Amino acid sequence: MTTAHELVGVWQLEAFHDIDSTGALHEGPLGPEPRGLLFYSADGHVSVTMMRTGPAHGGRSAYMSYAGTWRREGDRVVHTIDVAPEPGWLGTEQSRDLELDGDDLVLHGTSLVGPVQRRVLHWRRIAGDAA
Repeated sequence: MTTAHELVGVWQLEAFHDIDSTGALHEGPLGPEPRGLLFYSADGHVSVTMMRTGPAHGGRSAYMSYAGTWRREGDRVVHTIDVAPEPGWLGTEQSRDLELDGDDLVLHGTSLVGPVQRRVLHWRRIAGDAA
């Protein structure tokens, strides 16, 4: 099992996909080459910022972000949102299944924007120590 300490650091977004009912991956809401940073602090703070690198299309947002606190629960990480562009996100808890392999982190969760959608985000550690 992953410990909380293993997540501390700065992570760069490598891929962001939607998952359909068969488990197949499809382009996520930020296009084929999204950029983003995820910060997990040792004292339990989290910040997530992601953007589309190409033009927005189909009414999809070109930028997503939130910040708050985080905690580990088994093979899940829970983000409690304190700062967000959408008032409806404030105070919510966003639970993510996680897989960690050294400096590679995969988070599985549900969308915050639009219809309920399963999502998978691949992150690569760019700062901090792998445990």
